Amino acid sequence: MNPGDAKAEARFKEINEAHEVLSDPPKRKRYDHLGSDWARYEAAPGAGPFGGGRVHVETEGFGGEFSGFSDFFRTFFGGGLGGFGGGGPRGFEELGGRGADVEHDIDLSLEEVLKGTTRLLGLSQAGGKGPPRKVEVKIPPGVREGSRVRVAGEGAGGGRSKGDLYLRVRILPHPVFERRGDDLQTSVGVSLTTAVLGGEASVATLEGPVGIKIPPGTSPGQTFRLRGHGLPRLEGGGRGDVLATLALEVPKSLSKRERELFEELKQLGR
Repeated sequence: MNPGDAKAEARFKEINEAHEVLSDPPKRKRYDHLGSDWARYEAAPGAGPFGGGRVHVETEGFGGEFSGFSDFFRTFFGGGLGGFGGGGPRGFEELGGRGADVEHDIDLSLEEVLKGTTRLLGLSQAGGKGPPRKVEVKIPPGVREGSRVRVAGEGAGGGRSKGDLYLRVRILPHPVFERRGDDLQTSVGVSLTTAVLGGEASVATLEGPVGIKIPPGTSPGQTFRLRGHGLPRLEGGGRGDVLATLALEVPKSLSKRERELFEELKQLGR
């Protein structure tokens, strides 16, 4: 129903995994012990519930005897391991493990990226009971689109160890600047006489306008670099630059005298 939609395809695969496991008792038993790696790891002869011993699985974020549960099963079973002694699924943290990580999107303006900011989030309590818990998160200066800010121990779980909270950053469009890494691209408008004869112009920055000198004979499209007026660099310190591209401001109406002067220039081949 959603051709070309990668998210829909991934969701469909998760649902297929759920159906395959839940409809087959032996596979469900393997999943209870191995998590989402039930199909990749074969039990050695005489190992675990498949023949004695234990199977150790290492996946990103988890390690030890039980690890790596897909997002689908975390959603419906709380990151849990069902089938251990009856009584329905039990949460992973209930068995002494770690709760699930939680991810949220946050929108930031370029002004917030420049100085850093804080966000006060209302997160659900374990099991969805009780009022939302308040978590204040500090966002460091210089974060980029798609960055993830990790807050340890503020994820899901009500046991001895909660998961982590991840804030995925989205940068809002700006009316004046376009971000290019740690640099900011903008334009600076000057009159025809300033471009021809030289003069001064004012370039916008996130901290206010900055004056620059325009050399005589400057062509439209030439870029001026204002060093250190861009965004903070997360690595190495310092800041990026503002890149201001010169644009001509052509007058839309002329006085009689101005028209006469332009006619004279035209006659001179200018």
